[in-house]
Amino acid sequence: MKWKEQLLNLTAYQPGRTIEEVKREFNLEKIVKLASNENPFGSSPKVLEELKKVDGSFALYPDGYATNLRNALAEFLQVSPQELILGNGSDDLILMISRALLMPGRNTVMASHTFGQYKHNAVVDGAEVREIPLTAKGEHDLPAMLEQIDENTSVVWVCSPNNPTGTYNSESSLVEFLKQVPDDVLVVLDEAYYEYVIAEDYYDALELAKQFNNLIVLRTFSKIYGLASFRVGYGVANSNLIQTLEPIREPFNVNTLGQIATQAAIKDQDFVTNCNIRNREGLELLYAFCEEHGLNYFPSQTNFVLVDFKVDGNEVFQYLMKHGYIVRSGVPLGFPTSVRITIGSKEENEGLINVLAKFLQEKAAAI
Repeated sequence: MKWKEQLLNLTAYQPGRTIEEVKREFNLEKIVKLASNENPFGSSPKVLEELKKVDGSFALYPDGYATNLRNALAEFLQVSPQELILGNGSDDLILMISRALLMPGRNTVMASHTFGQYKHNAVVDGAEVREIPLTAKGEHDLPAMLEQIDENTSVVWVCSPNNPTGTYNSESSLVEFLKQVPDDVLVVLDEAYYEYVIAEDYYDALELAKQFNNLIVLRTFSKIYGLASFRVGYGVANSNLIQTLEPIREPFNVNTLGQIATQAAIKDQDFVTNCNIRNREGLELLYAFCEEHGLNYFPSQTNFVLVDFKVDGNEVFQYLMKHGYIVRSGVPLGFPTSVRITIGSKEENEGLINVLAKFLQEKAAAI
């Protein structure tokens, strides 16, 4: 086979352990999954109400332009339908952008510890990847990223809030950055966790997309909306940029049920607000535990926290899994002594903290 050479050293995306896998391996009755930044509170009841109305006509393809969803989303965001592009999750949009702009001889700039699909797709498309270390606060080092942009740069990726650190870049720093990025370089602002943000100096990304023609904003219904299984994401940019990107989009890439579910979810912003509040309560509970035990963490604008246990992250991961809690080891994320913990319900958070306290006690006793 005449494979692309760069594929030979790549590995496929490795999802976290499933609940059923862990149940079987450790003979456990109950598992709490706090690994994939899913919403522990599910989705709006309005979603199920709408899905119950579906007549079962599954032999037909979806609306390829997702017209009703597009119009509902445009009205909600106060943008034009022509300023939207829809994807099979925001992962699909990341792939589209990479396919459209990256190739051998081009380069792309990103943080060294950020969402892995930016780099993965760039490698597949044969582009040079320029990774810039995060700041000591776990934020994107935007001035250093600017220095890496040259005449062969096609795309710059900014994940804010960032995965896996949960940190963000302020409005003033981001605007200053955007002013200096060349007009022919696309800036991708990935806001998968936008709805969780409470920082006062956070920016209005959609307003920035109106000011900067080389900016596209990505968001998803997989996180706070609790619709990860439907795989719906979207991008917002000026209509010329969207029109140029559209031919890359695969036909019928947003399924029928996903279109119905997300239209219903948009209508229930009370659910979104409530999830934000409950998530913040969970964050504060975990912060208090970390401070009590002298554990370093990055204050988060998301629904997860990256906590440094000062031991092998895989050891913490395995211990928690044996006790019925699935988190994400920081080892594959570039933080080898940390774990990334998704905020759960109040009961789940308290249960996790009890197990973590037991882990720390056992480690201290072994010294």
